[in-house]
Amino acid sequence: MRRLLACACCTFGVGVLLPATASTIAAQQAVTLIPAGSYAESFGYMNGVRELPDGRVMVADALGQVLVVVDLNRGTADTLGRVGSGPKEYRQPDVVYALPGDSTLLLDLGNARLTVLGPDFAFGATFSVTQSDGEGMAFVLPRSVDREGHAYYLQQGVAPGGARPDSGTVMRFERGSGQSTPIGKVKLPETTESGGQGRRMIAMRPLSPRDDWAVAADGRVAFVRAADYSVQWVEPDGRVVSGPPNAFKPVRVGEAEREEWQSDMSRSGVSVSMTATSDGTRSMSMRRGGGGGPPPDASAADWPDVAPAFRYGRSVVTPTGDLWVERYVPAGEPPLIDVFDGAGRKRGEFTLPVGCRVVGFGRGTVYLSRIDADDLQWLERYRIQ
Repeated sequence: MRRLLACACCTFGVGVLLPATASTIAAQQAVTLIPAGSYAESFGYMNGVRELPDGRVMVADALGQVLVVVDLNRGTADTLGRVGSGPKEYRQPDVVYALPGDSTLLLDLGNARLTVLGPDFAFGATFSVTQSDGEGMAFVLPRSVDREGHAYYLQQGVAPGGARPDSGTVMRFERGSGQSTPIGKVKLPETTESGGQGRRMIAMRPLSPRDDWAVAADGRVAFVRAADYSVQWVEPDGRVVSGPPNAFKPVRVGEAEREEWQSDMSRSGVSVSMTATSDGTRSMSMRRGGGGGPPPDASAADWPDVAPAFRYGRSVVTPTGDLWVERYVPAGEPPLIDVFDGAGRKRGEFTLPVGCRVVGFGRGTVYLSRIDADDLQWLERYRIQ
């Protein structure tokens, strides 16, 4: 069994009790993570895991093309379904979410569909990720699912003239009615365009600041604003609660930071391909990994001098309702997590082990994905104090 940590208890942050001032609040809110198991086999890419009622963990591995249920206590795993396009099959199982009644929602990127698995893991209803939003078509690629079973996704759309818009809308999708409701706007990254001879390529500008967002189990949505590094919550009833701006120390972008960004995009990027035939038939395919092509040439890309305050797609809401935001740090350093409360106020910070990111939560636990030097991912579980 390969492990990153050999110690029995790892404390990330400082646990010194000092008077409650702005400069010492992080020290008072230190988080302790205690190793509570790991799995001895590696995965290709874990976008998110789901802890089951019996303590086992369902893992979707998009690059490894496998959906498994892992028992960390016994060190065993059972494979669900198989690769294909028919019933009980998938092509790129990307992420799993809990649904009411101990069911599971599986996002299958390879088949561009969502599949419901029952409590007994039986494959049930499937529906396309392409849904009508009343004005056109939308890609329902869930970023989160609340306890009512509503899925949340980012709708980006197309600006007039076919240009990429500078903002998108976080939507709530109700599977029962098929209706989508807008929750709030987010800033999208800057892009560049290239191409010729009828081809058009749109690429994201590296390390371009963009808003992040995350969803709580009760349906609250947190928006992390790139402009002033503030947190804004939208309550289920539409009420908005805004926190203050937060200061941060910018990270200068050097060769190591550029290589780290390129590696992450190559590993986690999602590409979407649309084709149309002469008779008007359209088809769509998606895949995880590659981001639609090779990473940009570091010498040619328009890199900023400093990185944004936080990493897009890494913000998560804990079962207790806190928001964890992963900050940008110099390449090779332990990931830094800022902790915010339900009012958008920063309550503290702590670090994860080097090479780790959060992929899920359980009852008093957090699941981390650790990437090793060979770009393999390892599942580790920690108890949270």
